[in-house]
Amino acid sequence: MKNILNEKPVLELNARLRQSINFVNDSDIQNKKVLDIGCGFGWFELNALNRGVKEITGIEITKKDLKAAKTIKDNRAIFKIGGALKLPFKDKYFDTVVAWEVIEHIPNNSENRMFREVNRVLKKNGKFYLSTPYDSILSKYLDPAWWLIGHRHYTSEKLINLGMKSNFQVEEVFVKGGIWTLISLLNLYTSKWLFRRGPFFSRNLINKEILEYDSNKKGFMGIFIKYKKVNT
Repeated sequence: MKNILNEKPVLELNARLRQSINFVNDSDIQNKKVLDIGCGFGWFELNALNRGVKEITGIEITKKDLKAAKTIKDNRAIFKIGGALKLPFKDKYFDTVVAWEVIEHIPNNSENRMFREVNRVLKKNGKFYLSTPYDSILSKYLDPAWWLIGHRHYTSEKLINLGMKSNFQVEEVFVKGGIWTLISLLNLYTSKWLFRRGPFFSRNLINKEILEYDSNKKGFMGIFIKYKKVNT
């Protein structure tokens, strides 16, 4: 993911990123080999290292995109150039794979190929965690990227079917984020892409987002799903 704001890896995370790390069970991290597809500035890597991962590998499509993540200096952290459609790893190497806000950026109609690749590099009974924009009226039609570049949003049914086709079973799925998450997204687009700066009124919005993500109410912004590999 493009690191326009030159963000650095930190342990303190908010809103969607905090939801992502809380979603992943400790048992799928501790003493495991983990792959992060589209690792961005390394926020998940730092968290995994702090939770006792055996090895965490982050990939991005260019050397430049890995610059911030590679500031992490730990022998357990590995960074490589690679993409979701052709993972540069041998079969059945990883215990866990994560892909946060990645699937919507790969070429249209290539999702099945991504799932097959994830299945290939996962060990038997390995876990695959994924998040992506949810296909709701508000999240889609108020997403500038959906209008401008066809930024895809997904239903739970679509993601479940993608998993089934590649021999995954769904262990958990839920939707998070409401109106404050939507406002924060629009704020981020404005500040990041127009002004090349951090979000306006960030602390107030973050606090409201956190309350939304911590709520038990179903959201309409982002979908989180966990799969288990079921073939040998």
